[in-house]
Amino acid sequence: MTDAAQDISIKQAVEARLKKRHRAEQRFRLYGLSAILLALAALATLIGSIAMQAAPAFTAWEITLDVDLDASRAAPGVGQALPGSPEFEAAVRRGSYAGLMQDAMRDRFPQIEERSQLRELFGLYTSVSSSGLMNRVLDNPSLLDRQTTHTIPVSDDVDRYLKGQVTGIERVRNAGAAQLALADDGAASLRLNPALLDAIQSEAGEEGFGFGIDDPSVIVRFADGAARITGLQGDVAQAEILTPFAAGAGEASLLVLETPEANRLISDAQIVWTETLRDAGVITRGFNTYLFTNTDSREPELAGVLGALVGSILTMLVTMFMAVPVGVFTALYLEEYAPRTRWTDLIEVNINNLAAVPSIVFGLLGLAVFINFFGMPRSAPLVGGMVLALMTLPTVIISSRAALKAVPPSIREAALGVGASRTQTVFSHVLPLAMPGIMTGSIIGLAQALGETAPLLMIGMVAFVADTPNTFTDPSTVMPVQIYMWALNPERAWEARSAAAIIVLLSLMIVMNAIAVLLRRRFERRW
Repeated sequence: MTDAAQDISIKQAVEARLKKRHRAEQRFRLYGLSAILLALAALATLIGSIAMQAAPAFTAWEITLDVDLDASRAAPGVGQALPGSPEFEAAVRRGSYAGLMQDAMRDRFPQIEERSQLRELFGLYTSVSSSGLMNRVLDNPSLLDRQTTHTIPVSDDVDRYLKGQVTGIERVRNAGAAQLALADDGAASLRLNPALLDAIQSEAGEEGFGFGIDDPSVIVRFADGAARITGLQGDVAQAEILTPFAAGAGEASLLVLETPEANRLISDAQIVWTETLRDAGVITRGFNTYLFTNTDSREPELAGVLGALVGSILTMLVTMFMAVPVGVFTALYLEEYAPRTRWTDLIEVNINNLAAVPSIVFGLLGLAVFINFFGMPRSAPLVGGMVLALMTLPTVIISSRAALKAVPPSIREAALGVGASRTQTVFSHVLPLAMPGIMTGSIIGLAQALGETAPLLMIGMVAFVADTPNTFTDPSTVMPVQIYMWALNPERAWEARSAAAIIVLLSLMIVMNAIAVLLRRRFERRW
């Protein structure tokens, strides 16, 4: 083989190897890009599913009542007590605010007199909301003996109905005329004109309605009342009165509820009253401020994350001020000062092992040592922060040592060469250069601690706390535990509340990680 032919064969072999290597690099890039896209898709799916479930919790339906604050009922025995005095406050707290709100509801539906129907009517809102009216009087005593508007959230069942989570609804307004007739035995019948009858048959479709307890509810609404159809023969319908109204003829609207009454927690009568109040503008929808301004509650519509959010912040402050300084100075000693002996090797091994210990073990340690031995308060941010500090400490030490190792040895040698002492070298040159990595690792460790639940369950932070903690020793809970408690509740309204609390917790963690990135860029130095 000539030299020229040999050179050509060698060149071809080299080109073939280069093409093969380039194809391998392209495949590797494709694999990496696919992995990133897959991770982003999984993250988007997770956050999207949580956001869709949480969306209903960020809005709330509210009812506005015109309440007559008669002083004899709102503050019985107030006499000549001055506003702000203990006697005035005691008189206001004796007031029957629940009764005043019930009177306001009865004014809206004066035709309702039966005790069972009144109980259903008052179930459109939560009676606990009356405490808000009392607090308004305490803050503004001039409201006494005056009429005021008071806005409160509707009950969770009504709220879910208005958000379309209870039953499918078909509304036909001004469907036609109907004439109510009452028999001597109290039975009611409706004579339907052709337009209303056609509307009912149109909504029934080919299968028709059975008008039984397991069938959709067909309700005929009038201006001052409503009746549920229980049977139909020709143009005459047997009916059950939901809201009493005068016999005779009148223009009617049709309301068809797809889910039978037996399969939902809100009755047909309550739906009729809700629709009436919404048409009158008494029930309106707005942003759910209660979710962020209220603490925990037994009622879903009144529950908020404020107490848990403040508890999480207090707990994180204790964790930060205990874990970060101790962890950073421990890393400085082990990396810059400690001699390489058998003892330091044993300490390093144990630190690495502690980073892998399950978090619930630290909860058991806090229960046994801090609470049982030292007698510290249960369910307090102080104890919770100390437990999480013990759990976060190994992570802070390991990340801080890695940041210190990343500083080039030439920095130390140059500082020592110009006469700086060991301490001056560490604190004036090495530590500032390692600070971005130390801060990043510390904040990521704190963000991980923010999402922990198991160790805090062991020290009693699962307790129901209805007040916002003001100090580090006040009873408190934290966001992960609050989510856990809400998720255990059987009512469907808690599902959206739990998902909304998860969104709030994720937002808090995103903020913490964003702070880590900003601090890293702020203190980063190039050499």
